Amino acid sequence: MISTNVMTKRKRSVHYVNNKEFLHALIEYRNNIEISQCKNLPKPPIPNYIGECFLKIATHLSFKPNFVNYMFKDDMISDGIENCVQYIHNFDPEKSQNPFAYFTQIIHYAFIRRIQKEKRQIEIKNKILEKSGYSEVFDSSGSIDGDSYSDYNSIKDAVHSKLRY
Repeated sequence: MISTNVMTKRKRSVHYVNNKEFLHALIEYRNNIEISQCKNLPKPPIPNYIGECFLKIATHLSFKPNFVNYMFKDDMISDGIENCVQYIHNFDPEKSQNPFAYFTQIIHYAFIRRIQKEKRQIEIKNKILEKSGYSEVFDSSGSIDGDSYSDYNSIKDAVHSKLRY
């Protein structure tokens, strides 16, 4: 039996971010900011590559088991990218050579804040329904404005179950 020692390279994920290239791009961007400040020019825009890295990190993180089943996943990704852009100036290459970990943490906490915000909104909506009398919104036949929808019955059941707890 003949064995071959040829190893096949794994195909890189669509969401793969090369940490060294990402670090180099961030250092270059910081240098451009310093040059523009010395010349009293406006702050340069964030390069597309850095923006793509933010998007890849946020999108891949949204597939993790603790974030995968939320209806507002796009909002979570948007919040994560927004926070990365907001705090890009805080990354210091002299302190850390790992921008991937730094921005992943920023995105992770942005996801958690979005989830908490959405849960608060759901609680507020449920309290409004409770106080306004959900029986006014849903009658016993399940019809609203003369139309019968099974979807509204499932919503009514969800409201009932929330009120029990």
